[in-house]
Amino acid sequence: MITTWLLSGLGLLILLLAGDALVRGAVNLSLRLGVPALIVSLTIVAFGTSAPELLIAISAVKEHAPGIALGNVVGSNTANILLVLGLPAMLATIHTSECDSRRNYAFMLMATALFIGLAFCGTFTVVSGLILLAALGLVLMNAFREAKAHRKACGEACADDDDLEGLEEADPDMPYWKVSVYLILGLVGLPMGAHLLVENATVIARTYGVSETVIGLTLIAVGTSLPELATTVMAALRRQADVALGNVIGSNMFNLLAIIGIATWFGRIPVDPGFLYFDLWVMLGASLLLVPFVVFKQDISRVWGLVLTFLYALYITVLLV
Repeated sequence: MITTWLLSGLGLLILLLAGDALVRGAVNLSLRLGVPALIVSLTIVAFGTSAPELLIAISAVKEHAPGIALGNVVGSNTANILLVLGLPAMLATIHTSECDSRRNYAFMLMATALFIGLAFCGTFTVVSGLILLAALGLVLMNAFREAKAHRKACGEACADDDDLEGLEEADPDMPYWKVSVYLILGLVGLPMGAHLLVENATVIARTYGVSETVIGLTLIAVGTSLPELATTVMAALRRQADVALGNVIGSNMFNLLAIIGIATWFGRIPVDPGFLYFDLWVMLGASLLLVPFVVFKQDISRVWGLVLTFLYALYITVLLV
């Protein structure tokens, strides 16, 4: 079993490194080819940073472990709010009073409601997936319109600088050979890491009598939330509350609408009754906890960070006991 745990950890590490490599390669290839940074930030970065979750979902469905796919999405969304915002807030107050994320937050709540509604149909099918992807298309079109309006008001040069400033991966002068290396590492590493993690996590679940769903909600969900956690920690320390909050809200929307939406092309995803009675409502409750910070512009203080982190620890304890 030690080997199985080590292989699971290796698979997770490969996923994280390969996802980062793919984002860096795709962003810089797009910039070298003249694609505006605006389009890069709205599409390639969003897809790239969610690539580990997507590959895990696809691998889990193909290997007849759909509980891992669904658990990863629901668990990641819960972890993104309670853990990814909670831990950084314990280090430094996240000044959410300084940013306005109400529109995107409303979209996230609507995406959550749509996802829960489809879950109560009992199974995510290709039709369910198309509905989720259509909703994602509407969200991306709205974001694109908002960004264009900002660019028009601010000016082309200002908009380009703002877009590039938010992309730490951006280096418009990166040589093509280096871009190619990043892309190859990402494209080869992602499926390899996903296969290793899903296969060994399934073995762990069966050995210890833990359901695949719980493994997806805990081990895999926390692991795939590590990039968001790292980003939010740095954003909190730099007083970039818009980045911290936007990172969580955007990631959650993409998880709900894109990951399961695409995974349904590879097989049906039945919904375990436990999701309907407990986990989906925990995810919704965690989402509603953002109301004071988004709507009423309260800062996420160290005390709030402690509360959010405690609630996540309590949730994990309930799952495992």
